Amino acid sequence: MKPLDLDKRTEKPVEAPAAAAAAEEKIDFSKVEIEPLFADFVDFETFSKSDFRAVKVLNCEAVKKSKKLLKFTLDDGTGTDRVILSGIHEYYEPEQLIGKTCIAITNLPPRPMMGIDSCGMLISAVHHEEGAEKLHLLMVDPNIPAGAKLY
Repeated sequence: MKPLDLDKRTEKPVEAPAAAAAAEEKIDFSKVEIEPLFADFVDFETFSKSDFRAVKVLNCEAVKKSKKLLKFTLDDGTGTDRVILSGIHEYYEPEQLIGKTCIAITNLPPRPMMGIDSCGMLISAVHHEEGAEKLHLLMVDPNIPAGAKLY
């Protein structure tokens, strides 16, 4: 059904912000190298023991005395903040990640790094391009609630 005032409306095309367009990086996939797939299979029971969850980045900061580590304070839906350390400072500045929705494995045993227990692992995609390693933290739709389980 057409609205009655269709002729009176003037619709302007929506333009993407220039900053967003400039920030979007084009990848020449002919120059991308990825690791081969694992030859060994994992049985379903083993796979199903990994608890993948959507997590919201409440805070992110560089770990003092470390060039690589970022300390993430995350909402995992439990009502208690979760801390995960990730060696991705080469690829991201902390302030870029606050407010993002990421994916984490939440049932790994705590692992002490630089005197801080890291309680899980954030999921990233890694590839090589012209000999340089590239890393992209997996970020998902912000409408996914913290704690949502991935299947």
